[in-house]
Formats: sequence, C-alpha cells, structure tokens
Amino acid sequence: MVWVTQGTDGLKLWPGSGPLTSSTFALMLMPVSLNMNMAMPSWFDIIGLSPDAEEDEAGIKKAAESIKALIDQEVKNGIPSHRIVLGGFSQGGALSLYTALTSHQRLAGVIALSCWLPLRNSLSQSVISSNKDIPVLQCHGEADPLVPLIFGCLTVEKLKSMLNPANITFKTYPRMPHSACPEEMMDIKQFIEKQLPPIN
Repeated sequence: MVWVTQGTDGLKLWPGSGPLTSSTFALMLMPVSLNMNMAMPSWFDIIGLSPDAEEDEAGIKKAAESIKALIDQEVKNGIPSHRIVLGGFSQGGALSLYTALTSHQRLAGVIALSCWLPLRNSLSQSVISSNKDIPVLQCHGEADPLVPLIFGCLTVEKLKSMLNPANITFKTYPRMPHSACPEEMMDIKQFIEKQLPPIN
C-alpha cells in the first residue's frame, strides 16, 4: 500500500494490523497560496476551495510523477504493481486518484478519502491506459466543511464516465466532518482485504 499523506492522524483509527503495517508513507512540505503562502504539509499549491477554482496544474503533475516514481521503486523492490493499492486523505486522496488514472502501472486499487479529482476537465478515457478497470473506494463525510460533499459527488460522476462504473464504490458518512470515523476505517480495511487477498 502506498499512502499519500499530509500526516498520519487519520490512521490512528486504523482497526488493528494488516496491510498498512508494510505501507510506504509519502509526505511533502511547501508554501500554499490559500495559507497566505506559508509552508504547510502539501503536495501542490491550493489556490481556491470552489469546484471551479484555478488549479496548480504544473504542481499536480509534478507531484503525481513523484508518486509514480515511488510506485516504480516498489515494483523494482519486488512488489508487483497489481499488488499495490494507492490511497490518501484530502489532498493526498486527490493526488492518489490523479496518479492512478495517469499511471502506466496496473494497480490493485485506489482509496480516495474526503477529496476531489484534480484537473478533472482535462482528463478523459483516452488519457487512461493501464487502469480503466481499477477498483476505486471513494469515501466522504456528509458534514465536511473544508471539502464539501459536492466535490465527492462531482468526482464520482466523472470517474464513472471514464472507468468501469461497476468497480467504483462511493460511501458517505452522516455527521462526519473533514476527518475519519471507525465505519470508514472498516470500509477501507474490507476494500484492501478484497483487493489484496493473501498469497498462498
């Protein structure tokens, strides 16, 4: 599992051991426009918080290439790409989605938590090469004030237009803000166990 993170707080709710015990965690620190250009954990610049806000295209693509290089290194280390699940929360989830859709490696799945699909207007079926049938677990809190539920709804609609809709699962959680909850953690655990069954 490659977990694209801005921190590990959400993983405190992880139910027990399992796939995350051998995960790779990736983290970046950079100035962010929305944060008055002060440095914070971030993979790319965030200019606005509306669905039609300007996006940091160069930064998003550069960050995605960093994650692809990390995946390539895991493959060189002996882990087949079809045994790698990519996932993240908020900006990390957004980057996980974009990276999975544009990667040449066939991945086992992608977990996108409380996030959105970056550069969605420039993505189409023709861009996706290796992961048209990738299983996606997308989760979102219904009371999220930072990345409102509409972002999740727009994202799942776009994903279903590009990928096999039967492989996309969208779960929402009542009263959950921009955070995680035990029910969500169990859904993630079940998804990983389904996509990464034990090798006999």
